[in-house]
Amino acid sequence: MIIDKTSAKPYYEQIILMIKEQVMQGILQPGEQIPSVREMARQLLMNPNTVSKAYKLLEVQRVIVTVKGRGTYIADRQTEQRDLVKQQQLQERLDELVLEASYLGVSQTEMTEWLATSYGRGQTDANDSKRS
Repeated sequence: MIIDKTSAKPYYEQIILMIKEQVMQGILQPGEQIPSVREMARQLLMNPNTVSKAYKLLEVQRVIVTVKGRGTYIADRQTEQRDLVKQQQLQERLDELVLEASYLGVSQTEMTEWLATSYGRGQTDANDSKRS
């Protein structure tokens, strides 16, 4: 994992996105243990509180689960895929993105192309890693 120290995106958000991306690409599998907060902080040369914040948010989002005394693991994605609250939150974020794009003059056609490209990229990455 690499943190972009020049990015405007907070470090904890970068950690969240990296872990989610690795899950989608099949690099991290359900049930797989991930480094402890301290170990991840050491690997990323980062304050443990930052990693802890990312892990707590990932737990709330059901991306990871922590078993006291045993470690932190990637959660089973089947339950996450059916989470209606999460889907509603995603729809709200998409609505905000569309509003911002419209304000900037991005056409519906352009936005649809961007969405198809982004979605296709995620699906291709996930499918490629499953074949490996």
